[in-house]
Amino acid sequence: MKQGLVVGREETIEIIVTEDMFASFEGVVVHPVYSTVAMTYHMEWVSRKIILPFLEDHEEGMGASVQLKHLAASTLGSTVTLTAILVELRDNVVITKVTAKNHVGIIGTGEVRQVILPKETIAQKLIEASV
Repeated sequence: MKQGLVVGREETIEIIVTEDMFASFEGVVVHPVYSTVAMTYHMEWVSRKIILPFLEDHEEGMGASVQLKHLAASTLGSTVTLTAILVELRDNVVITKVTAKNHVGIIGTGEVRQVILPKETIAQKLIEASV
């Protein structure tokens, strides 16, 4: 990784809740609100933004774990702001704490763990995982 990635680095994204983000299973909407699946995706995305400027050409980040608590609903058309803060950097492991907020307040909290690996290592792992 390039120099400069330090604990405390922060990134933010803002999304508008759309129907494709609703809580649904097999195409059936269960609740017309921002789903935990969508929140997980956005927490990973904002955490990825933390590492992007620091990846070398031969490196890539991989998600290793996401832990989140979905605390409140966010309805169609509402704005959700997700903020990730780098809280730990150990060797090739990057850990962020993430908060999701809407106009009412905090709707989710979480932690995302990413591992930085050489692209060659990732390619080899994909070969090994192939059927």
